Amino acid sequence: MLRQLIIATAALTIATPALAAPCRDAKGHFITCPKTPPKATRCRGRNGKFAKCGTPGAKPI
Repeated sequence: MLRQLIIATAALTIATPALAAPCRDAKGHFITCPKTPPKATRCRGRNGKFAKCGTPGAKPI
């Protein structure tokens, strides 16, 4: 039981730096990751099919 606890602790200790900051800049230094852009809005036309949001009668969903 103690052996499994030691192995689990060691695995978490090794994996933590890799999970902390996966983003790097051009020089290779760790940086905070940029936030993901919001999803584009999609619109439906008069007939219920997807259409460009600029067309007449299109409404965002």
